[in-house]
Amino acid sequence: MREVRTIAVDPGEDGVRLDRWLRRRWPHLTQIQIQKLARSGQIRVDGGRAKADQRLAAGAMVRVPPLPDAPKPGEGKPALDPRDAAFARSLVLYEDEEVLALNKPSGLAVQGGTKTTRHVDRLLSAWGEGLDRPRLTHRLDRDTSGVLVLGKTPAAAAKLSGAFARRRAEKTYWALVAGAPKPPEGVLELPLVKKGVGDREMVVPAQPKEPGAEPAETEFVTVSRAAQRVTWMALRPHTGRTHQLRAHMLAMGHPILGDPKYGNEASAALSEGLKLQLHARRLTLPHPSRGTLILEAPLSKEMKAGFERFGFDEHEADPEPFRRRRR
Repeated sequence: MREVRTIAVDPGEDGVRLDRWLRRRWPHLTQIQIQKLARSGQIRVDGGRAKADQRLAAGAMVRVPPLPDAPKPGEGKPALDPRDAAFARSLVLYEDEEVLALNKPSGLAVQGGTKTTRHVDRLLSAWGEGLDRPRLTHRLDRDTSGVLVLGKTPAAAAKLSGAFARRRAEKTYWALVAGAPKPPEGVLELPLVKKGVGDREMVVPAQPKEPGAEPAETEFVTVSRAAQRVTWMALRPHTGRTHQLRAHMLAMGHPILGDPKYGNEASAALSEGLKLQLHARRLTLPHPSRGTLILEAPLSKEMKAGFERFGFDEHEADPEPFRRRRR
């Protein structure tokens, strides 16, 4: 882009960081390039200097200077392999002009990192780049399967993210846990904090005023039991802390099966051959422009293995297991 442009911030982008706003439109820009343009005053917001991490308000006018050209085809990051594009398309649970919902498989990371080159964020190239590229609105752990929702426009992504932030999204997870929780249903309010435990970082219970501690709340309901050995639980996080469900179930003394990080001797003995038994089963949230979205993901092969081992039938479950607690 060789000319100076002034672009208005869309109402659905209210609160988005300047650097993210720019990279949604010109994904080839690097963070270093954006910071340099901001420091030199070439990028301005409403006529004034702006920092790369500045939050934009709806209606703000962003001055965009001439930008470096995007890499030519074949340069920069490699194009998405056709097989990966087909795989990404095979994960679609629901799609319209504003929303994309995927059934994320266990073992697939949502975003890249050290030595992680195949992840959901990379697979989104199957839908295009720049403004055509869907945007993540929440996260799932690598080994958690189930519903993952994305926005297909900046405005839709902002509204979906806002629904999660304002707790207007109702998440229902299914989990197989060790033992039989008592009481069988309720709400656990237990702050969590990240700490180094041995040679790894974990999320552990904390005192409310402990440095770094964050409030965390999980609602739980028993769906079925295999004697006193294993319980099929429906879990609903009212907050979105990292590893919240896994850490909370361990704190209750009933860790999720197949979890090598947040487990104990009892769960390890029951988990032989099983992957993490945690599945984002159902998600209900406002559609960006109309009505309500109700999205449901079929059981993953990993969860099916756990259900078969302990004799659970997915058709036993109430689609809305938390409804009875509010009567």
